[in-house]
Amino acid sequence: MALIVQKFGGTSVGSVERIEQVAEKVRKFREKGDDIVVVVSAMSGETNRLIDLARQISEQPVARELDVMVSTGEQVTIALLAMALIKRGVPAVSYTGNQVRILTDSAFTKARILHIDAQKIQGDLKAGRVVVVAGFQGVDEQGNITTLGRGGSDTTGVALAAALKADECQIYTDVDGVYTTDPRVVAKAQRLDKITFEEMLEMASLGSKVLQIRAVEFAGKYSVPLRVLHSFQEGPGTLITLDEEESMEQPIISGIAFNRDEAKLTIRGVPDTPGVAFKILGPISAANVEVDMIVQNVAHDNTTDFTFTVHRNDYNNALSVLQGIASEMGAREVIGDTNIAKVSIVGVGMRSHAGVASRMFEALAKENINIQMISTSEIKVSVVIEEKYLELAVRALHTAFELDAPAGKGE
Repeated sequence: MALIVQKFGGTSVGSVERIEQVAEKVRKFREKGDDIVVVVSAMSGETNRLIDLARQISEQPVARELDVMVSTGEQVTIALLAMALIKRGVPAVSYTGNQVRILTDSAFTKARILHIDAQKIQGDLKAGRVVVVAGFQGVDEQGNITTLGRGGSDTTGVALAAALKADECQIYTDVDGVYTTDPRVVAKAQRLDKITFEEMLEMASLGSKVLQIRAVEFAGKYSVPLRVLHSFQEGPGTLITLDEEESMEQPIISGIAFNRDEAKLTIRGVPDTPGVAFKILGPISAANVEVDMIVQNVAHDNTTDFTFTVHRNDYNNALSVLQGIASEMGAREVIGDTNIAKVSIVGVGMRSHAGVASRMFEALAKENINIQMISTSEIKVSVVIEEKYLELAVRALHTAFELDAPAGKGE
């Protein structure tokens, strides 16, 4: 008999009908003899509705009170799902984060989990009950309700699986697994049977929206096997694991990630002196702007051109800061570009294969796609290109690294 933690997101519990479907799925698992803990999000759109209500009172609601308010969304879902299970003859009990005692720090709206008291849940499981837990929320040492921020329900699911030493944490979503790339861009994208935590972390950080980074980090840290599955379609999904075992058919590259939300900024003609990078990036960081890729070129006249990328939402803020820096440093000019995108190849197979980057560059060159910036790590190569070539680049790389599904399989 296995202990499984199952997490269902907002779209999976978006209506009473869907909650009934989830209850039916949980019932079938329970009939196999498995112990089940279910973590649920608020019904689709509910958290946004509650935040909108708060903002009708105040443009910037007090964070503590906002957490009290938005945490009620999950409370509705856990009660409805418990009712649906009990109606089916499945003993069930629902708990808020506070009732379980999911202890967090006091960083309202973005709290971190410190400890989970698993005794109450373990007692219910021994008594034959399915335990339904509100995701996204916890309680601090003072008894204040806290919420975990983006991806909070995924994080709750993984943290509970770690605390309970579950055999598997299953994340149910609106896709049937992790794909080699977005199937909407590449029709021949394939669902991966397995991917490592390391690869999944890179994919998530590079724009793959299947799982939140925090949840993957947590799962990797505590060696919790994660499986991504479709909420309402049968199938094996994708297992995310520590295992990096080599096989004859193991591809060099596991996936191709991309991000359209990039912007590029360049400050030209800055004096090439020690500390120049800090003089540029220090104020950018102080403005709460996160920098991604960085390139510095030194010219023959002892000046340097400094280029970096930011999220497109931060572009105007970063541009304004950079213009102020340019004025102070006597730089020649500041230029920006919002029509760029980042494309990345990811795979632990890179560690044991030479020439992966050159193969990537060759594939892009064949399509006459110019590379503006390059960034590498042990299992990733990222390039910045013009946004208009993004989909062409992804398709070319998918084919070049032999990730296309055989005929009939990619549909």
